[in-house]
Amino acid sequence: MHETALPLTRVPVISTAVEPCEAAPAVDWRERLPMLPGRLATLRELTVADAVALLPLIGAPEVARFLSPPPKSLERFTGFIESTHRERRAGRYAGFAVVPHGSDAPAGIVQIRQLEPQFRTAEWGIALGSAWWGRGLFQDAAHLVLDFAFDRLGADRLEARVAAQNARGNRAVEKLGAVAEGLLRSSLQVADGTRHDQVLWAWLPEDWRRARQQGAREVTSWVH
Repeated sequence: MHETALPLTRVPVISTAVEPCEAAPAVDWRERLPMLPGRLATLRELTVADAVALLPLIGAPEVARFLSPPPKSLERFTGFIESTHRERRAGRYAGFAVVPHGSDAPAGIVQIRQLEPQFRTAEWGIALGSAWWGRGLFQDAAHLVLDFAFDRLGADRLEARVAAQNARGNRAVEKLGAVAEGLLRSSLQVADGTRHDQVLWAWLPEDWRRARQQGAREVTSWVH
């Protein structure tokens, strides 16, 4: 699993390059999130109906091991999705379902939430069902999210937290041009109550432009 942790209970992660997002639609994203088509999947706004498919995917032990505890019932997952719509209308959050081409059912979830007003600094997280690991879906969705954050939301800084034990996830984020800025000790508590260190990764707009131009193959150095 290549997940970056962003709690599902609060609002809640990778391969080849894709084309940048098309021009922004006329409708403001706060009114309705745009559909973001990629090579392998499309990102679209979460709907209440997605809870049925996402509950077992995100709650599976192999997925949840590096995530803050997700909602444990269909009712709570539905309530979470409804809360994402309220947060989006308030301009604080964007929640997408990852829908593989050729399927109507979501394979995962992507979230972006503001850390500073108007998304000047934001944090993102992604979780995919294990059946889709190693198939390029993470990388495809990540390109779409990074384009959306910098080109549509106008972020000056985008952060991601990845469990230090999640070696594949950290390598994948690094290949997307992120810079490791530090270790957040014991910052993630998972469902069984154990706590994990997380690596704090961040992109500035120029980091993502450079990585995108180079096909997201650049590997940056660790900052200690």
